[in-house]
Amino acid sequence: MQTELDEIQELILGTLSNCLRVEVSEALAAGAVPVLKEKLSHPSTAIRSKAAWVLLEIRSHAEGKIEVCKEEVIPVLLSLLEDTQPEVQVSSAGALMFALVTPQGRSSAMGAEAIPPLLTLVAEETSKARLNAIKTLTLLAELPEGRQTLLDHRDTFQRCLDDPSEAVQRAAEIAIAVIDWKPSCSRDLF
Repeated sequence: MQTELDEIQELILGTLSNCLRVEVSEALAAGAVPVLKEKLSHPSTAIRSKAAWVLLEIRSHAEGKIEVCKEEVIPVLLSLLEDTQPEVQVSSAGALMFALVTPQGRSSAMGAEAIPPLLTLVAEETSKARLNAIKTLTLLAELPEGRQTLLDHRDTFQRCLDDPSEAVQRAAEIAIAVIDWKPSCSRDLF
């Protein structure tokens, strides 16, 4: 990856993404995450997007979740939410969604102030990354500080209930339910 032409790097990333659906351990042992993190800053849109997509594949496995947090990839993925290229935003939002499945991932995202750029993607009318952004924000709403912040932005999710995509509508319903959730006191149970 380090010495190949951009076109070859794109092919390698595409192939790696497919291979990771079967086996992640070898890629992790070979040090794939630091290389992919570096590729997230590449000048080529295709390479940035494919690197984020490969990280999504890595994050979908338990071993990869730990490595991505350890290598501090979440802040880099967050910066890509503001990329000018929609395909980079989509891949980054997807990778973030998988990264936030773990408590360490959610904590890292909150520390990196993930909510504002994710809300921006949700509010954009043409954002292809909207669904991933809503799902990612729903994961952040599971944290008390995330829920508190998102209560002020409930209307953003409310507008998504009229989205043409049924998947976006359903994700918005779930997000609102999580944001509105109130912990019960043990005395309320009796």
